[in-house]
Amino acid sequence: MKKYEQYKRLFRLLMVVILFSAEMMIYYYVWTRYYSDYMEITYARLGHRMMVAVYGVVLCIFTHIFGGLKIGYLRNFNMIYSQSLISLFANVMIYLQIVLLTKHFYTVIPLLVMTLVEIVVISMWSPLSLFLYRKIYPPRGVLLVYDERMTDSLIRKFNTRDDCFHVAREMNISEGLEKIYRCAQEYEGVIICDLPADARNKLLKYCYDNSIRTYTTPKISDIIIRSSEDVHLFDTPLLLSRNSGLNIEQRFVKRFFDILLSLLIIIISSPFMAVIAAAIKTDDGGPVFFRQDRCTKDGKIFSILKYRSMIVDAEKNGMVIPAVDNDPRITRVGKFLRKTRIDELPQMFNILKGDMSFIGPRPERVEHVRKYTEAIPEFRYREKVKAGLTGYAQVYGKYNTTPYDKLKLDLMYIQNYSFLLDLEIFFKTIKTIFEKESTEGFTEEDEFSPDDLDAANRKQQK
Repeated sequence: MKKYEQYKRLFRLLMVVILFSAEMMIYYYVWTRYYSDYMEITYARLGHRMMVAVYGVVLCIFTHIFGGLKIGYLRNFNMIYSQSLISLFANVMIYLQIVLLTKHFYTVIPLLVMTLVEIVVISMWSPLSLFLYRKIYPPRGVLLVYDERMTDSLIRKFNTRDDCFHVAREMNISEGLEKIYRCAQEYEGVIICDLPADARNKLLKYCYDNSIRTYTTPKISDIIIRSSEDVHLFDTPLLLSRNSGLNIEQRFVKRFFDILLSLLIIIISSPFMAVIAAAIKTDDGGPVFFRQDRCTKDGKIFSILKYRSMIVDAEKNGMVIPAVDNDPRITRVGKFLRKTRIDELPQMFNILKGDMSFIGPRPERVEHVRKYTEAIPEFRYREKVKAGLTGYAQVYGKYNTTPYDKLKLDLMYIQNYSFLLDLEIFFKTIKTIFEKESTEGFTEEDEFSPDDLDAANRKQQK
């Protein structure tokens, strides 16, 4: 396997080039057959090639956003789903280009048929790509090194991807570094769990020195340092971490687009919102909206607004009762609203008001924030930015991701913030809407046991 490891990126690139070449040829046929004659001055051969080249560039842009190069990382269905979204969004953008060039809104049927044909091609290309990838790169045998608790869940996660990894051996750090060094030579990678800093540093340096691949679970401090800037004041390297959240320019741009987009969505969806309100009222006669106290930037408490999807008094006496599959408290209209995420639509008013942003850590219930902050003091770091309708943890997390790991994901967003990152999360949110494993926030089922929370604290202090 090591013999071909250096060619892995080239293999992925080659397979994507083959797919894109097929899609570009399909587009060339559709453009020349159905749209090019609508031009005031018809393109010659070079012009047609330029149109196809632009289509290829658009495909590349959405490939970066939706992770179309992740052959081997994504499963077959997720690969087909990702590439289909790439094709769909690219075709929407290319239709807008055609409208600008022809100055008319011509029929979209040829592009719709083209999209369906491309999805068929993708559905054949994806399993073939994964089959070849598995033949060349079988699952990697790895050594897992751990210290205290919180390891079983990580092992289970690795075991769900037995197409990529095979945890061949587990070793506790108490067995000694020298023994771990010898064992590491026998495997194709080492998984380094949340070890004490000294042991982790030595193991990392050993693996680096011996060209052994490592997979390391980061500490909160790692995420902060990871986003630091290089400072060259003298001949000793310095890493600068500003630790202030977003700067004033970033806050201004973010707020500007929050206002613009929330107003636009409210105006466009207002007739639809009225229909939903009538449906909820007709269903059981209860209130249309559901309000609940949540936390946002600097610990400020605000009242989040949602369409009511449960019966009135679903949580009696203020007790937190998480929703489950086929929950009898969910109304008939509520089932549709939850499944399509439309129950979140009224949060446009929270965004317009300034309580929330489109992108940011999901706002948590006040009681959850208090509970998690007591167990994980770093939990308050999420409050350096406004809470968001969607966020990094919603895109990269799963329904059962622990609060501690979601905290890390949110910190990765805060520490690496950029407007382009917001755009990427926005488009990836569209992808995750219909994925079962996407997550809204933290629930009671996601909690650690008290022992695990104590272990998390001890590890952060090491």
